[in-house]
Parts: sequence; structure tokens; C-alpha cells
Amino acid sequence: MNYLTRLLSGLSHKLTAFRHQERGATATEYSLLAGFIALVIVAGVGLFGVALNSFFGFLTTGIRTALGIP
Repeated sequence: MNYLTRLLSGLSHKLTAFRHQERGATATEYSLLAGFIALVIVAGVGLFGVALNSFFGFLTTGIRTALGIP
């Protein structure tokens, strides 16, 4: 019975220590931060591409009108 008590006590101590361990938390936080930054970059580049396409379309229309090209 004494052996079982020590085994359960040791297991409880290890589980408590594992639960309070924060070594991997920093890596998780950095990966989430990198993911959000990548998402913002992709969205920004996408919106910039749409705006740039619209600008060049407007520019092409102006040049065609100025040159009289249908």
C-alpha cells in the first residue's frame, strides 16, 4: 500500500509540474503572432493589387481616349 501511495503522489506531483510549465507557451504565442502578421500581409497585398489594377485600368482608358483608340 505504501508503494501505491508514493506512486500516486509522484504522479500527482509530475502532473502538477507539467500543468504549470510554460516553456512551450512562448513558441505558441510567437507562431500565432506570425500567423496573424502573415494574414494581414496577404490581405493588404490583395487589396493593394485590386487598387493597382483599378488605377492601371483608369490609366489605360485615359490613354486610349487621348489617342482616339477604340
